Amino acid sequence: MLVLRPATSAARTRLAAPLAARGLATVRSAPPKDETKPRTDEPVRQLPEVHSFLSRLFHDSDLIPLPMQKVLAPVIAKRRTPKIEEQYKEIGGGSPIRAWTEKQGEGMCALLDELNPESAPHKPYIAFRYAEPLTETALQQMQADGVRRAVAFTQYPQYSCSTTGSSLNELYRVAKKQGWGANGEVEWSTIDRWPADRGLVKAFANNIRHALDKFPDHERNDVVILFSAHSLPIEIVKPVHARSRRNSVRDYGGARFLKSSKVGPKAWQGPQTAKAIEGLAKQGQKNVLLVPVAFTSDHIETLYELDIEVKEDADKLGVRLERAESLNGSPIFIRALADIVSKHLKDYDSGKIAPASSQLLLRCPGCTNPRCGKTKEWLANAGCE
Repeated sequence: MLVLRPATSAARTRLAAPLAARGLATVRSAPPKDETKPRTDEPVRQLPEVHSFLSRLFHDSDLIPLPMQKVLAPVIAKRRTPKIEEQYKEIGGGSPIRAWTEKQGEGMCALLDELNPESAPHKPYIAFRYAEPLTETALQQMQADGVRRAVAFTQYPQYSCSTTGSSLNELYRVAKKQGWGANGEVEWSTIDRWPADRGLVKAFANNIRHALDKFPDHERNDVVILFSAHSLPIEIVKPVHARSRRNSVRDYGGARFLKSSKVGPKAWQGPQTAKAIEGLAKQGQKNVLLVPVAFTSDHIETLYELDIEVKEDADKLGVRLERAESLNGSPIFIRALADIVSKHLKDYDSGKIAPASSQLLLRCPGCTNPRCGKTKEWLANAGCE
């Protein structure tokens, strides 16, 4: 799932977008010591409408290009639905991603109100790509709230045409279809990538430190750290962003970069997480720390694929596998989100940055996707055709 957050500001027709959890009475440059611990308070899990989710996912040609997509997508979604429903049952009956996203957005905006009082109050809106609340829902609520200024803030730190790109294409498509938000009603700007943001790296590093404490002192220096990201078809991927974040936090020992969640017959990025652990076991490695870096909160891939499937494989191989907490309600991470948006708003207002980054506006070599070209042109014009 991709979280794309526009947001609003009722007071001055000014709007900033993001997520998060926990409001602070005063802005702190760093959280107290006890707030550096990963959050373990689990929010309510919600079971998505699995078939609708899968249908939207497999119909998305930006994510998974398929021949005869309109014919094959419904068939694949129908076949996979029972399996995915069983996986949700095994992780407690649903996903916490929406609850974490709401907490992150609320906490981020509470900080933003203090960091950027000139544009306060700020309000987060959630626009998921494949599950409710969808982009349609977010835009309808923004229109009802009278939003005039918005920041589309992707919650994929790393950029890919198949994730952030797909969601921005959807934002433009839905705004045009609904007749609101695509022709100057809202002044849009975008935060489309932030893979090596210092606050983000600090949050990951903090969670890694706490996870390493799970291993005995005398074994800690021999722990292999595996950074696991969601795999994508090779033909559409740009792996440099996830790698840049991996490079920023891997000073904690031996590290490797892995992929998970391959679907379908095409070539996807590798190595797959389970295969990498099998290879380490053959080399005599007994302690592995898994760090999910592609998403900002727990969801079915961390809670089922990593915590259940990969953990079972590791146990059979005699490997002790621990996982670093996802960012979830980390105060360090939420502060990072607020800092990113705060700087974006100030730089945009002062004319230092354009509505869309030069990287976002650059088409991929050989790109023939008409949606991308129209979306990029629209974003370059601050959401006005």
